[in-house]
Amino acid sequence: MAYYSVQAMRTGFDVFSGYKFGKMTEGKWIKRMIFLETVAGVPGMVAAMVRHLNSLRKMKTDHGWIHTLLEEAENERMHLMVALQLRQPGALFRGAVLFAQGIFVNMFSIAYLISPHFCHRFVGYLEEEAVKTYSKCLQHIDHGCISHWQTQKAPDIAVSYWKMAPNSTLKDVILMIRADEAHHREVNHDFSELKTDEDNPYMPGK
Repeated sequence: MAYYSVQAMRTGFDVFSGYKFGKMTEGKWIKRMIFLETVAGVPGMVAAMVRHLNSLRKMKTDHGWIHTLLEEAENERMHLMVALQLRQPGALFRGAVLFAQGIFVNMFSIAYLISPHFCHRFVGYLEEEAVKTYSKCLQHIDHGCISHWQTQKAPDIAVSYWKMAPNSTLKDVILMIRADEAHHREVNHDFSELKTDEDNPYMPGK
């Protein structure tokens, strides 16, 4: 169920971002990255909030999950901040993000209250799609329309965040983002296998 939900969501996203129609351009790639990260930053924050409130209400420990979920949300937000250094979206795009976020936040919140296991499995598959997207992006950097990203300087915010070398390129940034997404995939698939009152196996920053 989680897998097919993600596939349905991706189909709509592919249509909206122009991924399925015509030739990919630099503009399409940036637009896809920005929209993807506005969605990817939601689950970790929502899950952390639900677990935080649950811990307060029951007056019991959270078993260490909250920090990992917040780290995930912050990491996805930083991906967005990096993408925004490449292009600022227009009013129509921002409106679409606002509309999509309003729906997704509410639906994911309800779903997490009902079944955290389903939600973490859903996010695991969602992150897998992100890994595929960034892998495809790297192919286009090596042999496609954004080959200049091999030499274009990485934004300062990316160099600072990932502690990259001063001469790092946009390709290096995409490699870092893909590695982050792969890590989120594994964490969420692991969380989906745990009971909600089991200890988080991931220490802060891991």
